[in-house]
Amino acid sequence: MASTLIQFRTEDTEKIKSIQILDKLGLTLPSYLKMCMSRLNQEQGIPFSMKLNNTDTPGIKALDKAGKIAEEYNISNMSLDEINAEISEARK
Repeated sequence: MASTLIQFRTEDTEKIKSIQILDKLGLTLPSYLKMCMSRLNQEQGIPFSMKLNNTDTPGIKALDKAGKIAEEYNISNMSLDEINAEISEARK
């Protein structure tokens, strides 16, 4: 199997911190990067969540508000069937 050289630039402090962590784990930076690429190929995508934990978006705020209203009216534990029945009744 042919091998190829991959190079990229990073801040010195990032590299040093990474090497220190990997050293404690008994790994080298090249072996860690090879593991990352291997998992990327196995998973056919990034092998970890890449979600932003931003709870300040309008959608999240609306869901939080809806949850508080549901708790206030004691309806936060309704099943989907109960919700659909309420909607059907309201549409009559």
